[in-house]
Amino acid sequence: MGGKCPSRKVKKRRFSHKTARRTKFLLKGDDAVYDELQKDDSENKPLPRDEDLPGMGQYYCLHCDRYLVNVTVRDEHFKTKRHKKRLKQMSGPAPHTQLDAELAAGMGMPDNGPTLMSM
Repeated sequence: MGGKCPSRKVKKRRFSHKTARRTKFLLKGDDAVYDELQKDDSENKPLPRDEDLPGMGQYYCLHCDRYLVNVTVRDEHFKTKRHKKRLKQMSGPAPHTQLDAELAAGMGMPDNGPTLMSM
């Protein structure tokens, strides 16, 4: 009558529901958000209404790339630590790009050093 519980094996094979939910809410990368913030938009256009987004798509945090339900939730979001960190990150230098990654891996343009005089 001894031995392991049969349900123990099943739990290890189960996939997490969190991974499925994360893909549902894909966020823009840091570089895409940084580029949007650098654009000079002197005109403040109202956001288009979209029934599929929270709050009809009217309450959007550009820095965090999140749609919020209403004004009070948006104001509370502006006070959170996550939003403040994101503001600080986006106000600093530009985030890394694919070109930076390729250069770090040695896949970029070759640097053969200074050219010497030929005789």
